[in-house]
Amino acid sequence: MDGDADDGRPNDQLRARAAESRTKLWLYLEADRRLVVAGLVAVVFLVVLAVGLLLPTAATKLRSGDAVGTLFQGFLTATITGVTLVLTLNQLVLSQELGAVGDQRERMTAALQFRDDAAELLDVPVSPARPSQFLRALVQVTSRHAQDLRDAVGAQHDEVGELTGSLIDNADRVADSLDGAQFGEFDVLSAALNFNYSWKIFEAKRIRETNTLDEDAEAALDGLVDTLELFGLAREHFKTLYFQWELINLSRGILAAALPALLVAIVMIAFFDPAGPVSDALGVVPVVAATSTVSVLPFLVLVAYVLRIATVTKHTLSIGPFILRETEQVEEVEWDDDESR
Repeated sequence: MDGDADDGRPNDQLRARAAESRTKLWLYLEADRRLVVAGLVAVVFLVVLAVGLLLPTAATKLRSGDAVGTLFQGFLTATITGVTLVLTLNQLVLSQELGAVGDQRERMTAALQFRDDAAELLDVPVSPARPSQFLRALVQVTSRHAQDLRDAVGAQHDEVGELTGSLIDNADRVADSLDGAQFGEFDVLSAALNFNYSWKIFEAKRIRETNTLDEDAEAALDGLVDTLELFGLAREHFKTLYFQWELINLSRGILAAALPALLVAIVMIAFFDPAGPVSDALGVVPVVAATSTVSVLPFLVLVAYVLRIATVTKHTLSIGPFILRETEQVEEVEWDDDESR
């Protein structure tokens, strides 16, 4: 059974649930950010170069007047603004880490309590320390509870069989993806996004309220829901940490790109002669295309990282059994307004 459900249940794989093409989703999420930046650099350079070469008056316009100086003055201002944005991003990240000792104690207490709750559900003395191992353990325990639930009700209960079969298959795939994944790379969060826990919580609670189950089945179902809820909290926690990690990488990337962008803009404003020997030898259009691309490099770095952060945020806006996307694969819950008054 794969992640592309066709039996009335929502898909487990994010790429199948999202209302976007797989190529676009790969570009937004899975692709190495350095490759995305390189691709954007190539697109900008080729587009500017092609437009400049195809327009017959482009070279003449660049050689006469102050078009080049005006262009790079704008780039210089934008780069300085981008560096200011980096400082703002760093303040955003640092604000989560700074605080009085009382605030830090509360954070420590909450973190330790969370790990104790996880250890109790996992039935181990200490819960795993690595995010990938922590999530993998939770996923494997949900699979174990699903198997216990299936064994308790037998093969005759269609709703339980559908839920447990979907969950076990999904858990096996996600556990394999998490095996050896390193936090800081997107692999951990990518695997966690492919575990469709929200629908599973909804379906498990619906089954509990609409069916009469024996004690063993009730215990397995309760354990399943508790573990799924803890997985949701863990995923949101690690997503927050990953966003902070990515914002730091973004800040470093923009700062690294800002220095050559500033130098190129300054050189083009102060020293470049559109009618000089360099332009005659290389062509004014290729020179302007190349230097313009270097000048917008900080912005391209920003675009590459924000694409991933925004896409993950869009698909994880809700925590718990809420399904925000439009789908016909979730059974409506009947609700009588007259009885609620």
